Amino acid sequence: MTAKWSARTGGVPRTSDRPEHTGEPVRRPADTAEQATPEARPASPASPASPGKETGAEAAAAADQPAAPPARRTPGPLDPAALAGGVAGATALAPLLDLVLESLAKGTVERGGPAPAGSPAAIAAAAATAVEHNPLPDKGIGAEPALAELSRLIAVGSADPADPRCVGHLHCPPLAIAVAAEVAAGAMNQSLDSWDQAPIATELEPWVVRALAELVGYQPDQAGGVLTSGGTESNLMGLLLAREFAPTQRPRVYCSAAAHFSVQRNAGILGLGEDAVVAVPVTADQQMDPAALVASLMADRASGHRPIAVVATAGTTDFGVIDPLPVLAAIATAHDAWFHVDAAYGGGALFSDRLAPLLRGLDLADSIAIDLHKFGWQPVAAGGFLTRRASAFDPLTRRVAYLNPTDDEDLGYRSLLGYSLRTTRRLDALKLAVTFRALGRTGLGVLVDACHDLARHAATAIDAHPRLVLAARPVLSTVVFHFQARHRDPDQVNAALRRRLLAEGSAVVGRTEVDGRIRLKLTLLNPHATTADLDALLALVVEAGEAEDTAEATG
Repeated sequence: MTAKWSARTGGVPRTSDRPEHTGEPVRRPADTAEQATPEARPASPASPASPGKETGAEAAAAADQPAAPPARRTPGPLDPAALAGGVAGATALAPLLDLVLESLAKGTVERGGPAPAGSPAAIAAAAATAVEHNPLPDKGIGAEPALAELSRLIAVGSADPADPRCVGHLHCPPLAIAVAAEVAAGAMNQSLDSWDQAPIATELEPWVVRALAELVGYQPDQAGGVLTSGGTESNLMGLLLAREFAPTQRPRVYCSAAAHFSVQRNAGILGLGEDAVVAVPVTADQQMDPAALVASLMADRASGHRPIAVVATAGTTDFGVIDPLPVLAAIATAHDAWFHVDAAYGGGALFSDRLAPLLRGLDLADSIAIDLHKFGWQPVAAGGFLTRRASAFDPLTRRVAYLNPTDDEDLGYRSLLGYSLRTTRRLDALKLAVTFRALGRTGLGVLVDACHDLARHAATAIDAHPRLVLAARPVLSTVVFHFQARHRDPDQVNAALRRRLLAEGSAVVGRTEVDGRIRLKLTLLNPHATTADLDALLALVVEAGEAEDTAEATG
């Protein structure tokens, strides 16, 4: 049964429910004994050789001595100041991770569904109550209550993509093995802006990038790449390199009308101007229209504009459509424009023998965005940016004395600083390397195919239902449709039924617009969901739709 949020307490203990905490480490009874090492014990207040009061000369001599360092204590298992690394790190982490897992399990049971039931106001109140309207008190409450309460709160109040009824977005349920790898990466806390901050991480990421380059069809010895925060950052980098490839005062960037919004926003960030982006019309099947692209290119050239980039999409957000990549690559080459492919969604389809042929021509791109926190089942963030030639990264090269001095690099201390827009950068390669080695391409392909099968089943079920209307057959794992209203405005009904499901905490269904009309969307990224799960979900949609369709008429 789905838990209902309480606006007063949000399902977490009130201050009066907790034992008072003084700010000292909270330890379990077995950990209360003094654990100071012999070196940490305070010295005797007076030297045996000099009993009694010090003379003036002795006091003056003592004043000249440096102060003794504070005693170093050995942290207890639930000490909030304990470190995650070092020899004692695993000992400190183990009980904390046990506590997190226990709290997540309790919170998930309490939530009882794919999302928290209740209004946005009630959920906002629960967050405020959980931190007592002040997440930074003067005195801490201790490790156990802080970690247990907020871990449970997150489980209770989250949309859980591992639930088969959570299908609203390109938001995958992460693999347990990838999350476990994240713990190791977090504990080591490497920063990839210099070799001496991340020795093995600096050597590991290029291997993961090489694997991705091979996956997309690049020559791995010639390609370049870096891990990113996701498609938006990767698309930004693609446009940045396009700008540097062909500097001009009157640039034009071309993408389909169904392309991701980040293309236009990134053009503004880069100083190209959002109005430099031309939205090319799409065909009936939602692909970029090559003829319309050529017409736009020719018209813009005639008016003095310089095409710098053609951005194709391999997996649109709504329909999962893949643009005609070989044709678009040829057009971009003919106009001396950078060819970037946003394969943030569709790139993972390359794991599947069944779906990989849909991405024919991807290897013709100058640069590619790919996300593994979609088809890849990684915790956010797990994006990649790849270039056909490593030299494309030359505009990002920077020499910083304290990070990548030349003589260090000459002696093998390589730097990845010139591959990223970020300086501090975490070890995202670990979870990918672990997942790739554990499952292999074939194992990941099985997961992709399972999601594709679910989408085909959902489309067939929707097509067969008298109250549901399918917008298009699925290409990857998204299914767009709407509930057919009979009494009220269809757009109002479809918008309201989605909010009804959210308020009940019974389902998270996506929403989009097609030709100005509100449509519903299932984004199926849970390979362990079943056709029975989908049938039950669609039954909920119909039930909510019927309730909303008759609400005004019966009211």
